[in-house]
Amino acid sequence: MGKQTGFLEWQREAPPKRPRSERVRDAREFILPQPEQQSRRQAGRCMDCGIPFCHQGCPLGNLIPDFNDQVWRGRWEEAWATLSSTNDFPEFTGRLCPAPCESACVLAIDQAPVTIEQIEKEIADRAFREGWVRPRPPASRTGKTVAVVGSGPAGLAAAAGLNRAGHTVTVYERAPAPGGLLRFGIPDFKLEKSLVERRVKLLEAEGVTFRCGVDVGMAPGFDQLAAEHDALVLALGARRPRDLAVPGRELPGVVWAMDYLEAQNRHVAGAPLPPELSAYGKRVVILGGGDTGSDCLGTAHRQGAANVEQIELLPAPPPGRAPGNWWPDWPIVFRTSSSQEEGGDREFGFSTTRLIGRNGWLAEMELARVKLEKDEAGRSRVLPLRGTEAIRQVDLLVLAMGFLGPETAALESQLGIALDVRGNVRVDGRFRASRPGVWAVGDARRGASLIVWAIADGREAARDIDGVLGGAPSRLPTRGVDLPFTGT
Repeated sequence: MGKQTGFLEWQREAPPKRPRSERVRDAREFILPQPEQQSRRQAGRCMDCGIPFCHQGCPLGNLIPDFNDQVWRGRWEEAWATLSSTNDFPEFTGRLCPAPCESACVLAIDQAPVTIEQIEKEIADRAFREGWVRPRPPASRTGKTVAVVGSGPAGLAAAAGLNRAGHTVTVYERAPAPGGLLRFGIPDFKLEKSLVERRVKLLEAEGVTFRCGVDVGMAPGFDQLAAEHDALVLALGARRPRDLAVPGRELPGVVWAMDYLEAQNRHVAGAPLPPELSAYGKRVVILGGGDTGSDCLGTAHRQGAANVEQIELLPAPPPGRAPGNWWPDWPIVFRTSSSQEEGGDREFGFSTTRLIGRNGWLAEMELARVKLEKDEAGRSRVLPLRGTEAIRQVDLLVLAMGFLGPETAALESQLGIALDVRGNVRVDGRFRASRPGVWAVGDARRGASLIVWAIADGREAARDIDGVLGGAPSRLPTRGVDLPFTGT
């Protein structure tokens, strides 16, 4: 906890941000460092709530009352030790996590919750500045080898844990550099890539090997990789996108969200931007109102779009929790992201019915209002309303309508891996796939989800793998909620 009366004395304060007019002109992070006294006050708002429901909200079980108490008291190095004991990459989650812990904060019942995510970011950034984060390679090696396919947060967390246990870990990545969506999917204005490179270098200094530009499904093959190693971890992500099945879908000017974001990230790193993936001077429409759509919106602002519109199929959520959506569950409410603060229009309750080309290029799209109704089984479905069709002019249409799961064709053919009903890799309660010696973590086994769930999966799978390879219970750390409270 923090100060016993802190939540009565201080209100929630957002971290400082760069002005909107300034930040849309470059790709640098928009959130500024928070003054130390502000961080300490915000940490001091943590209540003596008896049962810290923030633990329920955090998949990692971060010891939130502990590090809040330590920050409030100015014991920053202790706060870092507490935070890093349960979270391998707080410099990422402190920037990217939607903070389900804050929604579960007891203060959130009728007030603004503690700024847990920002406090986490401040702890991590200070730890790197002060030199508290150093490579810690294992004292000895076990002689066991593990292959991790995918270098996103789940793969990196699994690799970090297994390497810490003394196993020899090689991470295989299809892209030319490690990081997965942290590097190629998340815009720089939310996560500058120097932070990813810094963490990768730390893992390399600790003994993790990265092999990039390797499409394992093509060569060497998942089956060969499984045969050559004592364990194989599938951390492939879930990049298979949901398509738009309407006439005109094939027109140039219709692009996938991840292709659009990846091209911009490569451009920021120095590569040329393909004209078909540039929003400069164009009328841009983004289909999808989630985080990916918001990232595309912020990217279009920075590319100099003439105007941008974000369209969501479902109706707008309510301003507050609806009946049945009770605390401490995740609140389904209307939100405004940093990218939406920067401009652009938002529309809700529209379906795309057709795309119209002119001179061989996308020029217009037809939209219709929709209604929600339930079928006989009680399942919701979306129906267009006749007579509500309207035409929008559009030069670039970005499809950000969610993801269907991992790419599994090579897994099925080479490993005989079983899938669940949603098309994800099927695992048991210990992340073990249907083929012995193979584990699956993160989005590959649960579908597109949160970075904090990916890290939690990687950590827990590493514990199970270590126990199997060592023939004894793993000594890797468990979830933070199983550790004793250390605050004062």
